[in-house]
Amino acid sequence: MSMHDITVAVICWCIAAVPLAPKAHAQAQTHYGFGTAASPQDLAKFFAIPADGSGLPPGSGTAAEGAKIYADTCAACHGDHLQGNPAKGIGGDKLIGGRGTLASPTPVKTVESYWPYATTLFDYVKRAMPFSSPGSLSDDQVYSVVAYILSQAKIVNPTEVMNATSLPKVEMPNRNGFEPDPRPELELYH
Repeated sequence: MSMHDITVAVICWCIAAVPLAPKAHAQAQTHYGFGTAASPQDLAKFFAIPADGSGLPPGSGTAAEGAKIYADTCAACHGDHLQGNPAKGIGGDKLIGGRGTLASPTPVKTVESYWPYATTLFDYVKRAMPFSSPGSLSDDQVYSVVAYILSQAKIVNPTEVMNATSLPKVEMPNRNGFEPDPRPELELYH
């Protein structure tokens, strides 16, 4: 047993050994009369879409629809052709290209070259984009922008519809480019 484990055990024993006075015990079980329980709508903005796509919302989008949305909401930062925009000082990352560069002296990390799952792209765009108003795109708009980016990267066909069923099936170029995390404590969370 480590010193940390011993310290925790002693603290827990001390707390358990001190009985609560009747008044303190009654107060511990009362509500304070302020605040409200979080509603499903309140909690809806806190989400993460895992690699398997569970939790993807209903909706759909195509690259053609996404091209229009991209031009209106994304191109100012990421460039007209998804090339990024660092020269303008805006700092929008390049989104496509870079395949095969990760092991080179000048790796180019893009959706196309680095990201292992298309569902991660949906999750990121949904929560963090556009930079000026994150979370403002509807689910259909996010599916459309994702379809556009993936089609421009030649990962999906431009006519393919992206939705909760099709998006998790997209095979990203770097899907097998990551090593599993060997930390044994991660098993505690599964």
